[in-house]
Amino acid sequence: QVQLVESGGGLVQPGGSLRLSCTASGSISRISAMGWYRQAPGKQRELVARIFNGNSTNYAGSVKGRFVISRDGAKNTQYLQMDSLKPEDTAVYYCNARVATLDYWGQGTQVTVSS
Repeated sequence: QVQLVESGGGLVQPGGSLRLSCTASGSISRISAMGWYRQAPGKQRELVARIFNGNSTNYAGSVKGRFVISRDGAKNTQYLQMDSLKPEDTAVYYCNARVATLDYWGQGTQVTVSS
């Protein structure tokens, strides 16, 4: 079992920045990858960014160059630095951890980009 706790969402103006954090606990040694997903109203949940053991990363095309995912192994924490935010980035953002074929999810944190 893995437990995930997110923080850092909020309201920001277009062009602004936010940093999301997610701290994992439980069977963290079995985690093979962590990531962030988001779900906007009326839309399916989509991958935003993912980081693998060894620190390779991948990003959705819509956020590449604006968002950066990172991971602090000593603190069992991953981060999502979001810059140049756009109204279309508005969504609930979910932390994800993968253990073998199982996905674990955080409770979600709201990000709203609006003037």
